[in-house]
Amino acid sequence: MGWVASAVLVLERLALYKDPGHVTSCDVNPWVSCGRVMGTWQSELFGFPNPLIGIVAFAVVLATAMAVLSGAAPGRWYWAGLQAGVTLGTVFVIWLWSQALFEIYILCLYCMVVWAAMIPLFILLTVRNLVHGVIPAPRAVVRFAADWAGTLVAIAYVAVAGSVFLRFFPAFTGG
Repeated sequence: MGWVASAVLVLERLALYKDPGHVTSCDVNPWVSCGRVMGTWQSELFGFPNPLIGIVAFAVVLATAMAVLSGAAPGRWYWAGLQAGVTLGTVFVIWLWSQALFEIYILCLYCMVVWAAMIPLFILLTVRNLVHGVIPAPRAVVRFAADWAGTLVAIAYVAVAGSVFLRFFPAFTGG
């Protein structure tokens, strides 16, 4: 889902380059508008559209999944590198979330799909790497993470949804 959302965002961005008057597919109202978010400096933090990072990064994750499902056993170095990349991606997504809520004050539906994809990706990859010793940790921490992974994902979803609801409460209530 993260790759698809990133791809749609790139296509929408290309349409905006071609026609600055283009109305994106998720321009719903003043508070939910991919097009308005794409008009901010935060949407091109590194000088190019942020979703290009998502297309490449999610492709690496998908390729890893396909390789593992086909029987490949990547080395510890690979899992450590993937963990580093996913962790950096998660930090970036948290920054984008904070910008959407506290600076831009506009939501982008496809961006939120990327946020939603990153939560289980980060938590479950971290748990996998704890269980397999890629990330050294005491047994109690590994056991807790493994036993509570689903709950941690749910808590993160509730926290993000709650923060969006509270920040955009006036938009939801018409006040």
